[in-house]
Amino acid sequence: MKKIARSRLRASAAAAATLALGCAGLTALPASATAVADGLVVQYRTSASGATADQSEPWLKVRNSGSASVPLSNVKVRYYFKSDAAGMDYRFACSWAVKGCANITGTFGVPATPTATADRYLEIGFTAGAGSLAPGADTGDLQLRFYRADWQTLGQSDDYSFGAERTSYGDWPKVTAQLGGTTVWGEAPGGNDPTDPTDPTDPPTDPPADGPALFDDFNYTGHTDPKIAAHGWSVRSNSGGPGVPGAVWAPENVTFADQGGNSVMNLETSTAGTSGSTRQTEFLTQSMKFRNGTYAARVKFNDTPRSGPDGDHLVQTFFTINDLKAPMADDYAEYDFEYLPNGGWGEPSDILYTTSWETYRPDPWEAVNQHSESRQSFAGWHDLVVTIDNSAITYYIDGQLFGTHGAAYLPERGMSINFNQWLIDLAGQTSTTPRSYDQQVDYVLHVKDQVLSPAQVNAAVAAYRAAGTTFKDTVPAG
Repeated sequence: MKKIARSRLRASAAAAATLALGCAGLTALPASATAVADGLVVQYRTSASGATADQSEPWLKVRNSGSASVPLSNVKVRYYFKSDAAGMDYRFACSWAVKGCANITGTFGVPATPTATADRYLEIGFTAGAGSLAPGADTGDLQLRFYRADWQTLGQSDDYSFGAERTSYGDWPKVTAQLGGTTVWGEAPGGNDPTDPTDPTDPPTDPPADGPALFDDFNYTGHTDPKIAAHGWSVRSNSGGPGVPGAVWAPENVTFADQGGNSVMNLETSTAGTSGSTRQTEFLTQSMKFRNGTYAARVKFNDTPRSGPDGDHLVQTFFTINDLKAPMADDYAEYDFEYLPNGGWGEPSDILYTTSWETYRPDPWEAVNQHSESRQSFAGWHDLVVTIDNSAITYYIDGQLFGTHGAAYLPERGMSINFNQWLIDLAGQTSTTPRSYDQQVDYVLHVKDQVLSPAQVNAAVAAYRAAGTTFKDTVPAG
């Protein structure tokens, strides 16, 4: 659980450059590349051809050069580049895609054998929603981009996969493609075949049917239901942060109700404008046994109170965390979805953060983290997914990529899974009229050591429900 009330100062990212859309011709297959039977061809052009740029803009097309239909969810494409500095973080974005940006994923990794022109790669994947490619068909434009997390100018003239002269589409062997885990196109920089079994950054495959997982549909009668503890959860009642000093963590404010035949957990937070009247809520696993893999939950955020005046600096969350053993301890880890419907931490209104933590010092305050944010309302139900493999932390909201955070923030040990709703302070609304806020949770899913796409998460949850499974936990302790 979170231990401190945070006062984060975050700088907003600069707006992304507008990308022009256009048509491009196709060119013949270069002599240096050979399309294999039942394989793929990757075509490339750049929309930012300078030696330096605000962002790198590799635009891609993937063509099925074989004789059988290819599910795009089985395809991975890698673009190799040289980072600007050790430890530099990058972020991926999809500007436009014929297949829909919601069906395109982008994660960053480190090659097994870094070279002078390639010590990072951007791996592009596809969700099931991208469909399949018939023989001879291609994906159409994938207008992609990536940029430094600090939004400083990046260099790309020394990037392995970059081609400054490639201003129209052409087959490009310096971008590799895998089909079902086998490299079928391109040539990786020396010693970095994507199928190399020693490459620690290859993302895991789809989970086996009996893979370790936690699923809970929150089918409980109330906060005193003995099944809650039996299933490894705790309803918080102990004092302490985060939030208003002196506030109470109220287990009775965690309730469960049927909504259309489906049980939903509700976290209620209330106040009458004083610390003594403030009652916050938290629901968390007793064990810190969760580390790499996929975490998912369906959560309903609310912009307005259920009753009373609006305006409090509220935080509605889904996150994983372990304990800080000492200030700036490097084995601390935390990965957050945090929605502030009325602002806070210096923000004036609605904002949603995803934040990956390496460590922090409570006093004097110092933090080492990476975050992504969106300043808009997120009221309503949302599918939240975060995946952690050996190279990156990737956040999705409603099937769309929200942020990718670097390897520097990967967890060194296990964490708990948490939901809480709390007040940053009482400055947002000074009225002494009682008010209460709700955050609801439909389900939670964790699949150990496996990276699932948002579409695969939805399929897994549907399968559990179709089988009548309301709870499962096969994740081993430790």
